[in-house]
Amino acid sequence: MSDFNTIDDLDVADRTVLVRADLNVPMQDGRVSDATRIERLAPTLRELADRRAKVVVLSHFGRPKGGPDPKYSLRPVLAELARAVGREVGFAEDCVGPAAADAVAKLALGGVLLLENLRFHPGEEKNDPAFARALAELGDVYVNDAFSAAHRAHASTEGLAHLLPSAAGRLMETELKALTRALEKPERPVAAVVGGAKISTKLDLLGNLVRRVDMLALGGGMANTFLYASGIAVGASLAEKDMADQARAIIQAAEDAGCELLLPRDATVAKEFKADAAHETVAVDAVPADGMILDVGPATVEYLTLKLQGCRTVVWNGPLGAFELKPFDAGTNAVAGTVAALTKAGRVLSVAGGGDTVAALASAGVENQFSYVSTAGGAFLEWLEGKDLPGVAALRKR
Repeated sequence: MSDFNTIDDLDVADRTVLVRADLNVPMQDGRVSDATRIERLAPTLRELADRRAKVVVLSHFGRPKGGPDPKYSLRPVLAELARAVGREVGFAEDCVGPAAADAVAKLALGGVLLLENLRFHPGEEKNDPAFARALAELGDVYVNDAFSAAHRAHASTEGLAHLLPSAAGRLMETELKALTRALEKPERPVAAVVGGAKISTKLDLLGNLVRRVDMLALGGGMANTFLYASGIAVGASLAEKDMADQARAIIQAAEDAGCELLLPRDATVAKEFKADAAHETVAVDAVPADGMILDVGPATVEYLTLKLQGCRTVVWNGPLGAFELKPFDAGTNAVAGTVAALTKAGRVLSVAGGGDTVAALASAGVENQFSYVSTAGGAFLEWLEGKDLPGVAALRKR
């Protein structure tokens, strides 16, 4: 974190601090249905308010079509944000212009104000310099606490950071520390566990990981593509057979880099993709022609457990099977349980995130037992791909 300022480096007393947050949270019947992102943001807001700052929160919500739309207003998030922060939170009907400026002017020191959806202005996603300047006019200091939006070069994530003294908030700081320890400066050996349906969406990720980790364990539908590319018949399983050449290229890249590729040894197969479907466990080279691989089998779980025992760092992205359907969650649950136990014992640093990962670990009951679980989605995946994230790069000390 020495490359980045944190809020420890900022003098915020009697100043207005613009905090880029990610309040793009799930809603149901007009209420927040999952407050995880809000809960993780709250410590930064409380700390800044306690240090006598005016705290002004900026966020997007949904995908409005370049103009105000009541369906995408941030107002319904207000009550949950106030509950998490433990104090009243004001609301401004716009994020720039007279409505925002007036609300900021009236805000007391130690107060918290939420501005309306940034994406009601086309300049946000276009990273329009004029829109960034309009935001900057509202504050004295900028804090980015939205790692989950850091892969977008938008006005509030990239442009604004160049216009005001800038720093990472506590959530961003925690995320960057975890990611740095996991891949950039890891304790070795390092294992990556990668699952999910397709390799076509994760080619860059896999290509980067085989150069960075000591072993790469594959599961889910993408593992079927690798099995097929290795000459193993996968029956009626989900597999991107047109990606066999790319899979073979990754196998070769792993070999060249000295990365051990761990493919399933057995599988739980069924003829129907539904919960509690009749199923059997077979060796991966004995999948029936009409069978679908829906999970890794117990021999694979034992194999991966043995391999992970010798690791010091584990990075996890994606489920190993159709975890949303019982009993095809067994493989994911068992291997995730192993990583959780190793983490608790202080034997590994475990960092997970992206796609269905959070849901899979929650289903396994271990989402709070990894060292760090990112809710960042796309930003986490782009980090795994080795890309420089604009919102992070803009915070580097200059």
